[in-house]
Amino acid sequence: MLELIQITNDVQFARRCDELGGFRVFVDLERLGKAQRQAGRNTFISGHAIDDVGRIRDVLRRARLMVRVNPLHDGTAAELEAVLARGADLVMLPMFTRAAEVSEFSRMVSNRAPIVPLLETGGALACLEEWIPTPGLAEIYVGLNDLHISLGHRFMFEPLALGLVDRVTAAAKRRGLPFGFGGIARMDEGQVSGRDVLAEHLRLGSSSVILSRTFHRPGDRPTFEQAVEALRRAERELAGRDAAAIEADRERIAALIRELAGLPARP
Repeated sequence: MLELIQITNDVQFARRCDELGGFRVFVDLERLGKAQRQAGRNTFISGHAIDDVGRIRDVLRRARLMVRVNPLHDGTAAELEAVLARGADLVMLPMFTRAAEVSEFSRMVSNRAPIVPLLETGGALACLEEWIPTPGLAEIYVGLNDLHISLGHRFMFEPLALGLVDRVTAAAKRRGLPFGFGGIARMDEGQVSGRDVLAEHLRLGSSSVILSRTFHRPGDRPTFEQAVEALRRAERELAGRDAAAIEADRERIAALIRELAGLPARP
């Protein structure tokens, strides 16, 4: 069963996720460079604050708490001290481009919490084999939104259709590391439907996925809990596919992504 990752600093909503089980709650402190990097795009820039870490930690009983800090900068050591003191179970490093950055981050964390490197730049992809042995890594997560921007792609899921996510997951498996990628919409929503994205997670053996904003629209029907149950139902159904069905889905989804990205169809 995939671990579902929910970004929130809302205590009541975090408690609902915790009660469902199978969740990781994500407090997002990243700000540096993000507005400029994602200018003109319909993306999420959080308003979370350091004190939200402790507030969310206090209500979680089953879910792990992950905190994304800012990219490595002069204030990283102080930021990590504050986050760890407030009870983060995992810390995520975004927007790195060199193996040395992951190594320095690991040195600062000093085994006080597992590290999740967020692979979301062309540089991080190019030096993958250099940083993946870094001590303290708990999981590799591929951020498709910033990665596709960094690579000059036109569509967020293009790295998936081009086999780049397969490459990362193969490297993670060789190291015995769990991995996840992207975000996922409700099962019947999205240019690439949530169900199709889920199918690719299961094909690759992913262990986690971030839920998109579509899952939690206050006052919407179906409710958040019902939308999560629909995902779990689809997960059980897709897990029953045979090898031929898995490959047929892979080819169909890749063709859809290529079409949406304006790429030529494979011969």
